[in-house]
Amino acid sequence: METTARSGEPGDAAARPGTDRTERLGAGATDRAAGGETAGRPGETAQTLDRGLRLLHLVADAPAGLTVTEAANRLGIGRAAVYRLVGALTGHGMLRRDGDGRLRLGAGVLHLARRAQPLLAEGALPALRRLAEQAGATAHLTVVEGGEGVALAVVEPSWTSFHVAYRTGARHPLERGAAGRAILAGRSGAAGPVSTSGELQSGAYGVAAPVLGVPGLEASVGVVALAPLDVATVGAQVEAAAEAIAAALS
Repeated sequence: METTARSGEPGDAAARPGTDRTERLGAGATDRAAGGETAGRPGETAQTLDRGLRLLHLVADAPAGLTVTEAANRLGIGRAAVYRLVGALTGHGMLRRDGDGRLRLGAGVLHLARRAQPLLAEGALPALRRLAEQAGATAHLTVVEGGEGVALAVVEPSWTSFHVAYRTGARHPLERGAAGRAILAGRSGAAGPVSTSGELQSGAYGVAAPVLGVPGLEASVGVVALAPLDVATVGAQVEAAAEAIAAALS
């Protein structure tokens, strides 16, 4: 109907007066009810998207979940606006409400994360291969998942007589091992390398550095070996790999 009215054929417009306006108002009301905006207001649409993404980040950083009031206060918007955002995000499985009504991440976020992880690993592999060959040690990219460190990508050196066999998907507490400790250091903005020995495996030595500057990603790059590592030399190599991976993923 909108196209016909614009084409200059007044017969259709006269036969159904106000149809175009009614349809447009109805569509706008539907969009607003879902927390969105009409297609004719791109600035407001972008603002709504920004708020929705910020809400997801807030909930992700709140282990105990958030109430709608807490979310509204942190976003600096009204509770009604938060309810609209929650309605849209819940509909897509990105958020859920627990028995106490607190907002928590939904299963849809896990679906997106699983789709993104292979891409992260692929982007990190060139730097990991270079690091493994330089350090003569098993190199790995570790990311945060469920409050633990998870080895997302692992590359073993090609020229050493022996090396640590480190399995992709291996999980460990963030408080143990160089990889997890580097992630914790990165949360405070520290960029230097972290070294540990024997925290995850007796006789194993690790050096790792956080991957910084990639929005939404908490990760570290590190190496693990069965002999002590020169922290000054290997630390610089690990930091260079972390910077290269950050650049590749940004």
